[in-house]
Amino acid sequence: MLASSARFFCFFLLSLLPVAAASAAAAGNDSGRGDATILIYHHFGDDRYPTTNVGMAQFEEQMAWLAANDYQVISLAELVDILRRSRPLPPKTVAITIDDGYRTTYSKAWPVLRRHGFPFTVFLYEEGIEKGYANYLTWEQVGEMAAAGVDFQDHGYSHHRLADWPKGLDEAGYRRWIRDDLSRGASLLAARLGATPRFFAIPYGEYNYIVLEEAQKLGYEAIFSQDAGSVSEDTDLRLIPREPILGQEWSTLEHFKMVLERVDLPLADYTPGFTPLVNSSPPRFGARLLHPERYRPGSFGIYVSELGWQPAKQEGDLVFIDNHTPLTRRANRVMISAREKESGRTAVRFWLLTMPTNR
Repeated sequence: MLASSARFFCFFLLSLLPVAAASAAAAGNDSGRGDATILIYHHFGDDRYPTTNVGMAQFEEQMAWLAANDYQVISLAELVDILRRSRPLPPKTVAITIDDGYRTTYSKAWPVLRRHGFPFTVFLYEEGIEKGYANYLTWEQVGEMAAAGVDFQDHGYSHHRLADWPKGLDEAGYRRWIRDDLSRGASLLAARLGATPRFFAIPYGEYNYIVLEEAQKLGYEAIFSQDAGSVSEDTDLRLIPREPILGQEWSTLEHFKMVLERVDLPLADYTPGFTPLVNSSPPRFGARLLHPERYRPGSFGIYVSELGWQPAKQEGDLVFIDNHTPLTRRANRVMISAREKESGRTAVRFWLLTMPTNR
């Protein structure tokens, strides 16, 4: 995730901390239904990258917290299988992912995870490894880790911003550009590791409906974003959220506990949806609630990274805010939040809006 993407959320999520703490207190030790949390890391103990790094003392503290508080750390494949089979998610379920395949994954993160016996998945930026970039894993290290049971999956060959539609390409050309890069990365990973990748993590977490469609056509069983949020029985396998643990604010134990406590807010009919925005001033932000009965009336809010947080209106199962302010950023994330009636926990769901870049 880029520094700018991380900054999109920092102020807002910090404002949620008191709410999350209250939610956790209200819920007590009852974890309720079994929503899962997928954690995403990048750099470990590398201060050269402050916005995407987690300090080693913090990382060890987080892994010790999971172990001491009876969290079930399962493999990503097991979690996807539970979702695909529509089986109940066990309470306090966590999966661990690492993006890009930086060298500190091998030298610093792996020893800690191995000591705790935690499975994890690394989404590889294949070009960086294939060309021998100094900051990335080598294929020898990847092979050693894979032989020891570490899971490696696809993060795209070139790590392009796939939602940035290249100028001069029509839709067919844009789709081919995406498809060619993903196919190249998947083929290389299969050749190096002897198995076709099953999962794809979108580079930078930036997508539109075309990116999702082309990734799905290539046969990935699950597609992962960098939208914060929890995983529930209502999570779409084509767009699975992950909680970024990085930077100064988002790698604290306080933040770590907060994201483990919150739950998914299942939605449908996103407005605006995943099509690049034609109108830079969307008249409405909102979505339809799949389970409106779960939430406290008046607790809904909508956050747009460029506009901040606003209390939301509710009409039946529709939650929304009206808007007259133009968006200027190339990408914005939207979040709808609410409080559960029974547990008091914070429920959230994020999605991404992009502006056309091919004009």
